[in-house]
Amino acid sequence: MRTPLITSKRFAPLFWTQFLSAFNDNFLKNTLVFLVLFQVVATGAETGNTGALIALAGAIFIVPYLFLSALGGELADKYDKSILARRTKAVEIAGAGIAVAGMLTASLPVLFTALFLFGCMSALFSPVKYGLLPEHLESDELPRANAWIEAGTFLAILTGTISAGLVFAADAPSLIFAPAMIVLAFACYGMSRQIPQSIAASPTLKVDWNLLTSTWRILGDLAGNRRMLKVALMTAWFWLVGSIVLALLPLIVKDVLGGDETAVTYFLTVFAVSIGIGSALAAWLSAGRVVLLPAPVGTLLIALFSGDIAWTLSTLPQAAPATGLIELLGRDGTLRLTIDMAGLAISGALLVVPTFTALQTWADPQTRARRIAASNALGAALMALGGLVLAGAQKAGVSVSAIMAALSALNGLVAILMLKTLPTNPMRDAISILYRAIFRVDIKGLENLEKAGDAPILALNHVSYLDAGLAL
Repeated sequence: MRTPLITSKRFAPLFWTQFLSAFNDNFLKNTLVFLVLFQVVATGAETGNTGALIALAGAIFIVPYLFLSALGGELADKYDKSILARRTKAVEIAGAGIAVAGMLTASLPVLFTALFLFGCMSALFSPVKYGLLPEHLESDELPRANAWIEAGTFLAILTGTISAGLVFAADAPSLIFAPAMIVLAFACYGMSRQIPQSIAASPTLKVDWNLLTSTWRILGDLAGNRRMLKVALMTAWFWLVGSIVLALLPLIVKDVLGGDETAVTYFLTVFAVSIGIGSALAAWLSAGRVVLLPAPVGTLLIALFSGDIAWTLSTLPQAAPATGLIELLGRDGTLRLTIDMAGLAISGALLVVPTFTALQTWADPQTRARRIAASNALGAALMALGGLVLAGAQKAGVSVSAIMAALSALNGLVAILMLKTLPTNPMRDAISILYRAIFRVDIKGLENLEKAGDAPILALNHVSYLDAGLAL
């Protein structure tokens, strides 16, 4: 009997390394945001400058994914991924030291430097973590492993954000931030040392240190494989939609519902918990196989929930500031928006867990990390483009409800496009979900079909309406 993944030595060290890494990233980023807000209040700087600095913090962290993903993928294919994991986390200890220095001196340039360093290490680590999963786990464990990773990442984002707020609520935030940042960085490095060793997938690979040419090449290689490109685009779409929704969430809470930071944390909690629920649901539907039908279904559900958010926002008057979370929860529209946000998160997990599993499973082991890196670069590019379009729409005065309505329409079109171009057979996926996830049918001996050639003959020895589906 297999050890549960979350306690397995094959998976648990990687999971906790990723969790702590994501926590540290968001703890630092949101601490920087609070420091910007604090300095604006103290110095009387213009609000526009505040918004620009906060937007810059997000950009500084995500830009390395666009330019360093290719290098990270090549390094992960050439060397032992466990060694790369340890080295990136060791550099983050230095980054934590820089962050502490920036916090103690209240220096924004130093903190931005630390955040950029963390973004670079995260970009290099991403192909490592997703490339390690297929090497240490069986193929039927990948959906559950990806579900754990996605749920853990969003939980780390939530707790990192909340922790930054709690630090700044204290009398001496620097004195709390400094030891916390250092301890967390060392803990992350310690967990990375427990990751089992792996075999270099392509030890003769020549690493291209030119970031532009290497990025262009891995994207070109990805484009040359239509099946891989499709699942990479579906994964990138999830990150694009997620970044837009999370960017709009504070505006929805503050400007429409009249909530404060506590209310934003409440909705972030709903989002993170729902991602976990959706990830578990996606893993259950996959039942250990590459099943992509949940992806267009999830995208269609995103369209429906986004549309309901747009409708709800358009019918709600701008509320006065709430005196607390209890009052906010009792206001018209809050419960409905809570359900919609939960639905969005669950639907997003149905999109990303199966597609990332397909990306890992279908990629050649010798190029797997580079395929994942190309997907990361593609996602970063779409997120950057989406951020620019969103900023332009807000600058032009487009309402949040109109933006959500446009997002709903786009997801409806993308869902139809996904279903028409799905790399797997939708009917076969539906039957697989019915038989494996619901009826719990376990089929063994499929390897014998490959030995029989391209046109094997199946002789069904039961008279049952279920046999035809099993043969399909």
